[in-house]
Amino acid sequence: MQSPDLPELNEARPLVSPRRDPYSALRFRDFRLLISGTFLAVVGEQMLNVAIGWELYERTRSAFLLGLVGLVQVVPVLLLALPAGHVADRFDRKWIVVGTTLLLALSSLGLALLSYTSGSLVLIYACLLLIGVARSFQSPATSALLAQVVPSEHFTNAATWESSAWQASAIIGPALGGFIIAAQQSATLVYALVAALLLAMGLMLGLIRPRPVARSEEELSVASLLAGARFIFDSKIILASITLDMFAVLLGGATALLPVFARDILQVGAAGLGWLRAAPALGAVLAAVVIAYLPPFTRAGRTLLLVVAGFGLATIVFGLSRSFALSLAMLGLLGALDNISVVIRSTLLLTRTPDAMRGRVNAVHYVFIGISNELGAFESGLAAALFGTVGAVVGGGIGTILVVGLVALVWPEVRRLGRLNPDES
Repeated sequence: MQSPDLPELNEARPLVSPRRDPYSALRFRDFRLLISGTFLAVVGEQMLNVAIGWELYERTRSAFLLGLVGLVQVVPVLLLALPAGHVADRFDRKWIVVGTTLLLALSSLGLALLSYTSGSLVLIYACLLLIGVARSFQSPATSALLAQVVPSEHFTNAATWESSAWQASAIIGPALGGFIIAAQQSATLVYALVAALLLAMGLMLGLIRPRPVARSEEELSVASLLAGARFIFDSKIILASITLDMFAVLLGGATALLPVFARDILQVGAAGLGWLRAAPALGAVLAAVVIAYLPPFTRAGRTLLLVVAGFGLATIVFGLSRSFALSLAMLGLLGALDNISVVIRSTLLLTRTPDAMRGRVNAVHYVFIGISNELGAFESGLAAALFGTVGAVVGGGIGTILVVGLVALVWPEVRRLGRLNPDES
């Protein structure tokens, strides 16, 4: 049913200028279906992460087995990302996403059954491995599909609302999963609900009618698999934007150390830790809403450099803070600045990648982002062990600022980047 406050626009001739319309991308039915389905899937993913961590630790009391969860899901990404990108460019992306979503739902049902019967840990990790395989193929196809459900003049607005939906799901998912586990004293219902959410996503995406695009005709080869990486390395602005994000997460990410800040430095306990974890996502959602109402970026390169440098500065202030309120404010600012960077980078990928290469380019991008998140947590822990928690966070913030300066020198075209999307008015 058509929403009364979001009337469907003629896709060929939008009635409202996207610069003045903060909801322009949301006025397209297929984009609403895609973003709603993705929102449900990420809520489910966050719930599942909480559930699997709780259940494994309850059953084994082993920190090693908890760490193995991440490894089991990351290894398929590293091994399959390039073939997955090739598949996304050769075949119908919509049905790739639907098929992998159904595979994720089946894996969640398997976890529900194993949880209910206290089944084999080996089978639990087998389900997690299957989830990693499915996500390896799903992510590049979903990112590429976005460009087929909204016209190019609305790409920035689409990237903004997509990021906002992801951040909102990052708040809702863990809280909902934790609440259900606390009420049931079991993770079984969480896995079952995750499967239901994924089935709902599959149904929504099955209703999408994406714009047809030219598919890649390249046969599977080393050259075809590496085409996405070559494209990114040849596109200096995209490479610079990914580099900025990757090093900001590697060096400036304080999230992995939040339990230490909550318990030993700010002394706010578990309740305070919950607020500290929620603050970046809340800041990101607020930033997304503000971006949606503002005119398009006219000096996007300079904005990107400034927000990543601001990310580093806010990290330094957070590391030095002994005030809970100031720490919350800095984490909220970190989330807001990071979201601006995400919107700029996502729009660059949408506007500068040919349709026939979107799958392979997004697959390489997915590897960069996935690795930086995992390695960032490891780097934070190692640096804290060597230099202390505060020293690790402050040093990471300083390192982020230095990387911004280096990127501005190595790729001067970033400083000169104006509008992200020439189709925007």
